[in-house]
Amino acid sequence: MKDSHHLAFWSAALLVLAALVWLLHDVLLPFVGGLALAYLLSPLVDRMHRLGVNRTLAALLMVVAIVLGLVALVVVVVPLLVEQGSSLIGHLPQYFKRMKEILVDPNFTLLNWLNIQDQNKAFSDLANQAANWLVSFAYSLWTGGKALVSLASVLIVMPVVTFYLICDWDRMIEVIDGWLPLRQRETVRRLAREIDAVIGGFLRGQLAVCLILGCYYAVGLMLAGLDFALLIGLTAGLITFVPYIGSMTGLMVATSVALAQFWPDWKRVAIVVAVFLVGQFLEGNVVSPRLVGKRVGLHPVWMIFAMFAFGYLLGFVGLLLAVPLAAAIAVLFRFGLQQYLASPFYTGEKPS
Repeated sequence: MKDSHHLAFWSAALLVLAALVWLLHDVLLPFVGGLALAYLLSPLVDRMHRLGVNRTLAALLMVVAIVLGLVALVVVVVPLLVEQGSSLIGHLPQYFKRMKEILVDPNFTLLNWLNIQDQNKAFSDLANQAANWLVSFAYSLWTGGKALVSLASVLIVMPVVTFYLICDWDRMIEVIDGWLPLRQRETVRRLAREIDAVIGGFLRGQLAVCLILGCYYAVGLMLAGLDFALLIGLTAGLITFVPYIGSMTGLMVATSVALAQFWPDWKRVAIVVAVFLVGQFLEGNVVSPRLVGKRVGLHPVWMIFAMFAFGYLLGFVGLLLAVPLAAAIAVLFRFGLQQYLASPFYTGEKPS
């Protein structure tokens, strides 16, 4: 079979796979989530197996630990977040009113510096735009959350899928390896190792970064006396998974709440801002370099685009698939670029 036939075959297989994912994405969440957990936990199970623990028992222990952790999270943390979220929604009219008072205050120099004459109209327009954005955002979360077929599908099906995938992980890798074309087997293996290194380095490192920053932001904002500090801090840390978006969103929300709560005490507002600036410094110079490192090779702009693109196309399932797909595309693009730069088409040399 010629190389062009190989390319046509694998391109057609990729298109069929992409079409199936797009058609079935509403029911894929427990399976994609189980696959992601199996991928993250498989190295730990391998280590336990090398220490003499039966692989099935090790997989069972890991899944039970994950389920217990999720249950503890639901029982302890989620009610607090729901309570703070409901309270925040209830306080929004009061915050809008307070922000309006601050903005129309003649001593507040921002609108004067911007030379805005009708400050009431400016605030009304700003409030309408913010309300429209919140409605659109909530609708996108709702439509993207259609993949959550039911809570039972996540809490019951996903652990079962994770358990079986961990048990059969090595066997599945061997089977897939046996399907590779013999002539291209070493090349595909090398690319797979690069993709695995990028995905593993980013996922494990970035999850640790999110956990550390979420705890830091929550504690820092609580010490600053900010209302809804736990909700804002943990949410900002969680969405730090998307580079820069999480910290900037948390900064804007926390600053808005701080202005409505503390103004004209600008020092306390500055403390809230300082919490996020210090967090950004620690993330960029201490935490991320140690836990993620530069070897991952995923540019922040590419990651942001991948999150938005796959999230838009596939909803919540797309967000879960964004990192591995972005890593695979990045590695394959670099490989294709190397092949192109070494080809006669680029060098202008005639093939021998």
